Amino acid sequence: MTAVAPPMSTKALLTDVTTVRLRPRYEGSNICTWIGFKHVNYLVEEAVLVHFADSGAPARRLYEEHGLGLDIVALETRILHAFHMDDVAEAEVAPDTEDDDRTLGFRVTLRVERDGSVLKAVAAKVRVSLRADTYLPEVGEPPAEFAPFVVDRLGAEARTGELAPIRVRMPDADEATVLASLTEGRNAYAWKWNIPYPYCHFTERLQMSGYLRLMEEAKDRFVLDRGISIKTLLDDRKWIPVVPRSSVRVLDEAVMEEDLYTVYTVEEIFKDLTYTARMDCFVVRDGALTLTATGRITHGYAVIDNRSDWRLVPFDRRVLDALGGEQSGT
Repeated sequence: MTAVAPPMSTKALLTDVTTVRLRPRYEGSNICTWIGFKHVNYLVEEAVLVHFADSGAPARRLYEEHGLGLDIVALETRILHAFHMDDVAEAEVAPDTEDDDRTLGFRVTLRVERDGSVLKAVAAKVRVSLRADTYLPEVGEPPAEFAPFVVDRLGAEARTGELAPIRVRMPDADEATVLASLTEGRNAYAWKWNIPYPYCHFTERLQMSGYLRLMEEAKDRFVLDRGISIKTLLDDRKWIPVVPRSSVRVLDEAVMEEDLYTVYTVEEIFKDLTYTARMDCFVVRDGALTLTATGRITHGYAVIDNRSDWRLVPFDRRVLDALGGEQSGT
């Protein structure tokens, strides 16, 4: 006989602290054996999913039994120590949800062992929405305790005030003109992209990991456009980009096969050590560009000393000019 799962409750989800050991994916080691920021964020996401499962509300059961898609709608991460290939992270997930919150909140800490000591490597804040599925027939009411966190559309909790989605009139022009309008007067790069299904989940919508992949691509496109591509600086001086901080917030939904306009704007260059860029993603709705997600990422550069070590370096004039200069195209 198959055991019947007990009714789902938010008690453990909102009170218990869970700990799990995770290993970064091999795919995330792109330069020597260091793990990129995107895959560090994947570890954070996986830790939250384990927390849901250990609390009796795994993502699969939420969807199959109650038609609720588990969507990470905000992710803010500080990377304090780099992860390497074959590192094992100890991930701690602590609930961080107030009584009047419309999203489920968590604080995630990743720790790693270095030379006999355990270091706090990552600190992250995560917000989760439970999106009621409308693609397949209705499956009934969600468990009552989960109802405050259920939304009919992602970003519903941010539709008022300063986080309200931005709508920009769509110029009556071709793609190049639209891209030019998005970057006019800004230190920015933009491109149009059709959302493919590998970036989506729950059958139709772009998920948080997809936005992280876009953020990584935006950096790659921007520095290539400015003449300091990743490979150029690797070949010239063995410099690699490093990320101490990143964040993404979903403000509305973006759907499979929609055209997404992504804008990467350099906002601040701090002395000659780091720069912060903003990523904004738009889709076309009712003749206007609607902001679906926004985020920020801070970058620096490090020089590769050997196969296992690197050290931070200040920007030189070539890099400063490229980061602060005029765009050469979109």
